[in-house]
Amino acid sequence: MHRYEYKVIPAPGKGLKAKGLKSPEARFAYALETAMNELGAEGWTYLRADILPSEERQGLTSSHTVYRPLLVFQRPLDPGASAPAPLPMEEADAPADEAQEEIKKSPETSEIPTKSSSEPEAKTPDTADAPAAPDTSDTAETPRKSD
Repeated sequence: MHRYEYKVIPAPGKGLKAKGLKSPEARFAYALETAMNELGAEGWTYLRADILPSEERQGLTSSHTVYRPLLVFQRPLDPGASAPAPLPMEEADAPADEAQEEIKKSPETSEIPTKSSSEPEAKTPDTADAPAAPDTSDTAETPRKSD
């Protein structure tokens, strides 16, 4: 399984001046190109651009939402680098595995009924023409009292 690290940077707010670039669109594109090429030289791969909300203070007591354009980059983690902490989902799976091991070790003490190898299996009819009887071994019926 591949593991990646991510880098998120703010998108350029202004264009960069360069020889031959007259329009604001061209200058902005050049600023974006420069940022992407710098990170690409460091091994980062451009992934996507997002606009995300950011809550900011306005004055002493109020706040407002500002939408920020961001550039997202990724690169694979080095195989020799330390692995990140396991995800909470992976930690939650560990106790379930231990419980399954406990059930396998001692089915007599487990609350979950399991079929042991010493129980006889249901016999199958020898003839193929006879209809099979429904299996009632799994249902626990309580006898009713007659009036």
